[in-house]
Amino acid sequence: MILVTGAAGFIGANLVHALSKRQPFSVFAVDNMSRPDKFLNIVDAELADYADKEDFLVRLKAGEFDGKFSAVLHQGACSNTMETDGRYMMRNNYEYTIALFEFCQREKIPFIYASSAAVYGGGTVFREEREHERPLNVYGYSKFLFDQYMRRYWQQHGMDAGSQVVGLRYFNVYGPLEGHKGTMASVPFHQFHQFQKEGKVKLFGANEGYEAGTQMRDFVYVEDVVKVNLFFLDHPDKRGIFNLGTGRAQPFNDLAIATVNALANEGNPPLSLDQIIDKGLLDYLPFPDKLKGKYQSFTQADIGALRAVGYTEPFTDVATGVAKYMDYLKTAR
Repeated sequence: MILVTGAAGFIGANLVHALSKRQPFSVFAVDNMSRPDKFLNIVDAELADYADKEDFLVRLKAGEFDGKFSAVLHQGACSNTMETDGRYMMRNNYEYTIALFEFCQREKIPFIYASSAAVYGGGTVFREEREHERPLNVYGYSKFLFDQYMRRYWQQHGMDAGSQVVGLRYFNVYGPLEGHKGTMASVPFHQFHQFQKEGKVKLFGANEGYEAGTQMRDFVYVEDVVKVNLFFLDHPDKRGIFNLGTGRAQPFNDLAIATVNALANEGNPPLSLDQIIDKGLLDYLPFPDKLKGKYQSFTQADIGALRAVGYTEPFTDVATGVAKYMDYLKTAR
């Protein structure tokens, strides 16, 4: 049985469904259901069991789960980059992850955990090396600190010591089952609902030398994130910290183009950015003051390390991924 933390969350729920399709009733789910609507993300999956995240940790430390799991996929975290309670963030993201890591080492089972591209902060090089890492917020710092914890462990004991550990630095993930995230959901999610309500989509305006809509991110479709997690689960000899993005930065304008064409122009020649603006289908909003100095205007994963360990699958581009996601959102219950 495989433990998935954050199992009712965005990436966690997608992993739960993939694992459930492989073998029903093989997943032990852990999450915080204080927002009960999250259960909808996993209502169609066949779970072996469920535990609240706080209760689970107490039971874990009491030895109740010794010998129970074959692997741990740790996706649970506070992912709100605007969270101001640093003590909560570090307890929830850093200390909890250490407890799970130590459990996996005692049990000699794989531990695959979610890190984040937020560790790079406002940098321009996105390679898994300390010199390029300087988080802009406490969320990024909580992820960075555990990556550092693992580096120290490997320096002291060697990369081959103990059971498999893999950290995956997620870039801008988008796709099904993220609706519960509210303001932290992806731009395509918000643009879908903006278009349904107002007949247009919205983006941030100019900031830090970038013209409106030209800020660039590495947008990765959640299906690709699931595939990479399962790749490492199926190859327990692979270990380390890896970027998980497409390796290609695309401007936010590309998201708007893909969204509008999927929702308003189906079956017709695609509209260009200029045409979308001329038709009043895209608005640029003043860049929020609260994000200034805390916002990554550019990210692009260096996926050389991921390719070097044997992951060869292609990644979904924005045009394809957003169109697929819009089709999902049109029919989502």
